[in-house]
Amino acid sequence: MKLPWKVGRRRAAATRWVVIDVESSGLDARRDRLIAVAAVALHFEQGRPRIRFGDSFEVVLRQDAAPLDKDNILLHGIGVGAQREGVEPQLALSSLEQWLDDAPLVAFHSAFDETMIQRAMQATLGHKLDNPWVDLALVAAAVRPDLKARTLDDWMERFGIRCAVRHQAAADSLATAELLLKLWPAVGAQLGGADFAALQRLASHWRWLQR
Repeated sequence: MKLPWKVGRRRAAATRWVVIDVESSGLDARRDRLIAVAAVALHFEQGRPRIRFGDSFEVVLRQDAAPLDKDNILLHGIGVGAQREGVEPQLALSSLEQWLDDAPLVAFHSAFDETMIQRAMQATLGHKLDNPWVDLALVAAAVRPDLKARTLDDWMERFGIRCAVRHQAAADSLATAELLLKLWPAVGAQLGGADFAALQRLASHWRWLQR
């Protein structure tokens, strides 16, 4: 059986970060269902992150009895057939966990992605991921406050990033990874290298300042 994700060679978390995105049945992270997950790895070479297209993951989780929202399907493009024929959730999520290994996770407005994935992991596998997370939206605002951008589309426009299909997890995770690369000169100047804990502190400090 050909599995609907790709697995590449992994390295230690210090040199491998993962940019991740989800599609869901709605915008309520505490009630709606996880439909799809896609991610791409960043490998650090000489202190700079590089996208490794061969080290990527994409899966649609099978939706059995739950009703499917046509407006929601129009948004993310994962049709009824694709959802009904998706991968059994336990296999999909255990494979995701294995592929992630201990890599730190980056997402734009990460609270939504993290909540959706952790809810699904707990309900399906009985535990949550231990991987650390950071919100790239906060990082971007912290290092480039001059740009006054808020949404991912705003940031993509500022840096000239093109996304093949917005609101499609694989394309959105790639666009987010490209945004991190665009921001890296400013991020690296503040962090002094690939220090994920420092990146988390930077995001947390900016969140605190905004309050």
